[in-house]
Amino acid sequence: MSTLPRTKCERDRDITITRSDIKDESSSSVKGSKFKSGSSGGITKSIHPPIESHWDLPTPKGKKRASFSIKSMLSYPLMKFGRSKSMEMVLGGTHDPNDEKIVESFREMLSQEGLLPPKHNDYHTLLRFLRMNDFDMTISKDMFLNYLKWRKEFRVDMIHKEFKFTEYTEVKKCYPHGYHGVDKCGRPVYIERLGMIDVNKLWQVTTHERFIKHHVLEQEKTLRVRYPACSLAAKRHIASTTSILDVKGIGMSNFSKPARYLFMEIQKIDSSYYPETLNKLFIVNAGSGFKILWKAVKAFLSERTVAKIQVLGPDYPSVLLEAIDPSNLPTFLGGNCICSDYGGCLMSDQGPWKNQEFLEMIQTVSLTEETDGACENNNVVSEGFLMHKKVDMKNKDDVRTDLPCRLALQKIDCLEDSLGDIKNKIKTLEDALQETKMALKEIGQHIEQQKM
Repeated sequence: MSTLPRTKCERDRDITITRSDIKDESSSSVKGSKFKSGSSGGITKSIHPPIESHWDLPTPKGKKRASFSIKSMLSYPLMKFGRSKSMEMVLGGTHDPNDEKIVESFREMLSQEGLLPPKHNDYHTLLRFLRMNDFDMTISKDMFLNYLKWRKEFRVDMIHKEFKFTEYTEVKKCYPHGYHGVDKCGRPVYIERLGMIDVNKLWQVTTHERFIKHHVLEQEKTLRVRYPACSLAAKRHIASTTSILDVKGIGMSNFSKPARYLFMEIQKIDSSYYPETLNKLFIVNAGSGFKILWKAVKAFLSERTVAKIQVLGPDYPSVLLEAIDPSNLPTFLGGNCICSDYGGCLMSDQGPWKNQEFLEMIQTVSLTEETDGACENNNVVSEGFLMHKKVDMKNKDDVRTDLPCRLALQKIDCLEDSLGDIKNKIKTLEDALQETKMALKEIGQHIEQQKM
């Protein structure tokens, strides 16, 4: 497969940050960074292309790729990817050779020091931390280790089992937010109506701690379900989110101390533990009150994050519609979707991740990884969903290797191995029992001789 020309999706994601504090190229200790002279006499730092490598699967000649919309996504037929390599490319994405070399070096460094748990030995996870720190391995290592420590202390892997956000509906009423559809590149769209948040009521229906757990749970769902489902729908690797913040009516009075504390903690979690998951942030309906607030908010954000943010006034619809199809935008943002059956767009959580066939495919791959790990202690786990290894079997080229079939075959292999182990243990017990019987018989004979 050859590299396709860069799409508008990719060009829009290029980020450049002017760094006037860097004197020359040799003064930087950052590995993998690219610098060039800026027109202002400073240095312009090119901050990498999108984390997704937008390679399309081959499209038959004469056929056009369908546009993305809520209706088309939810009725999308189960795609026949053919060979597993194609599906692996969609879920795992293609790797830039230069990035791959650096990721492999980073992986070896962590592994040699015993700092890379198998569950987190994932190309895209490691790449996110490297990109966030401009490929500086020392800083990336510290950030990655803090991430592992936080996951353990916060019990992230157990939240979906231990935590139930029963106040979900009530929270949505006083804090309108949620995922809704995808942008024109297939990325999930996340929306918040900050101007409608009632913080006092929010803390009446939930607690700060429970809301933070809810936020982490949603981030985990995005990584493990939303991105893979969007990848299947778009037939390209999706690994970031397009966000919209509606700040109509917001000002300094909305940014109370509890609100600031919540905002700062969410920002810390997202930037420290889920780096490089933001594609673009549109702030819409920004009035004079928000402009004052924005100066304060920017102080909490990294230069890298600020570069991904576009602040728009009330004339924002045309800009949003360039990035997002009207069918994926609620009417209150200039689109034509109302989600009346769900009580509003921000209550629906509509998108490819609601497609049952996609969910079954994702679950199948996930179960396969667990089976691989149980059978062979597989040390490579993807960003949730990389493809599994091939199954050795007679005439395997004549057998359709779809996911359910391969999963069943691997389970059979695993069960056969387990059955073999059980048989060996039974044989060992039988031999031990026979030896015990012989020993008891000799003892009985010895007792009889003593009586005589």
